[in-house]
Amino acid sequence: MKRQTNIVITGCSTGIGLETAKFLQSRFITVYPTARYQEDVDMLKELGFDHAMQLDVTMPEQITQVIESVLEIEGEIDVWFNNAGYGQVGAIEDIETSVLKEQFETNVFGLHECTRQIIPVMRKQGSGKIIQHSSVLGIVSMFSRGAYNASKYAIEGLTDTLRLELQDTDIYPVLLNTGPITSDFRKTAMKMLEKNVDIENSIFKDKYKSSLAGTGKRVPFNEEADAVASVVHKIILTDKPNPRYYITKATYILGYLKRLLSSAWLDRALLKAG
Repeated sequence: MKRQTNIVITGCSTGIGLETAKFLQSRFITVYPTARYQEDVDMLKELGFDHAMQLDVTMPEQITQVIESVLEIEGEIDVWFNNAGYGQVGAIEDIETSVLKEQFETNVFGLHECTRQIIPVMRKQGSGKIIQHSSVLGIVSMFSRGAYNASKYAIEGLTDTLRLELQDTDIYPVLLNTGPITSDFRKTAMKMLEKNVDIENSIFKDKYKSSLAGTGKRVPFNEEADAVASVVHKIILTDKPNPRYYITKATYILGYLKRLLSSAWLDRALLKAG
């Protein structure tokens, strides 16, 4: 009898991570959702995720503990979904280097450490899938999203390289280029703006205040989190997944414009969209 497929998902306290965990569990995938804080792990367990575990991706020893715990139960880890991350808003000149480092600690270095630790496991078992949550902003750059843009561009570079390095294996790194999705992502990004940017003394003060005022507004081409969850489910069921998947119409449109337009014309389009 074939063993049931399992997946470890980082960043499941809310939004895409949480909804993907629910979606997959309802389709009989064995889900190991993780969250940074214990209260969120408790919440996940109350929702019926008996295998929920604490994981702060910036702490390598916790990554090791999660991997060892899942292997003790399952013997193998079929899919690892690097979903944890957040968005830091602020113009390049308004973002201190320490803030940029914090953005990279979670979005890039945490993702890299998870990836680095899971590869030997998948090499030993002979197969696996590593899903990297990039963004439409890993393809194009938006105004005042420099830290987040840079983190997602870094994920693109790491994963494109990893794909070359794993060509002779049955381990598949997969990029998700997700556009606007219903979640707490934007609300959190605005909190990080207020926390780390001196808004009142910035030349972009009016733009920041406009962004803060529009926090609750629906973004064009926004889709629900199931749009991501269904793609993750498709990847799980596919023997040889594609190297990347575009999610939401916004990603398709901007990805097309990136290929079609000159940099000057793309900049105009992006400034208008932002």
